[in-house]
Amino acid sequence: MTLPRAFIFDLNGTIIDDMGYHAIAWENMINNHLKAGISWEEVKANMYGKNEELLVRIFGEDRFTKEEMATLSLEKERLYQEAYKPLMKCIDGFEAFVSKALEQGVAMGIGSAAIMFNIDFILDGLNLRKYFKSIVSADDVLISKPHPETFLNVAAQLGIAPEACVVFEDAPKGVESAANAGMKCIVITTMHGKEEFANYSNILFFVDDYRDARLYSDLLANS
Repeated sequence: MTLPRAFIFDLNGTIIDDMGYHAIAWENMINNHLKAGISWEEVKANMYGKNEELLVRIFGEDRFTKEEMATLSLEKERLYQEAYKPLMKCIDGFEAFVSKALEQGVAMGIGSAAIMFNIDFILDGLNLRKYFKSIVSADDVLISKPHPETFLNVAAQLGIAPEACVVFEDAPKGVESAANAGMKCIVITTMHGKEEFANYSNILFFVDDYRDARLYSDLLANS
């Protein structure tokens, strides 16, 4: 394949392996606080898109006001951050890989369904902001993943055509979003098994972490 001109990274589960902590925080919020009584598998299945969209999927359109959903969303993120902060670290090999990409002039951005409150928590906590020229959060789009708006906005901000971008994702809905944007995808298997991506044809390959040699040989020059 032609070498990509840009890399677009999801954040949670893709740069950091933290999706289990999000799931625990959501399960606590949904079942203990809001008394929904749904299963752990249902919680995981609904963990995509904006926080407000998740609340509507589970509780319906009329359960909460916008203000109530904003409050619940922020409280859920506080629960997550409190649990994850002592263990915060990048997925193995990530910083070496993006350092090499930056050295070779590959443009990089973040396209996440997280709110900026969480994105800032990670980027500043791990000193990663220097790698990214574009950051698109849940606050910046009208329709979240699997709609392509998130990734298309990142590509536009980077000034790179969608077909010249490669997306790094960990979730099926994120891969679907990349496909809808006309982008190829690398899947990081932090939260979902390969079998869960059987319906997507835009996946180049799967990796456990960023130490995989194919990331260098297939995506970067002279590697």
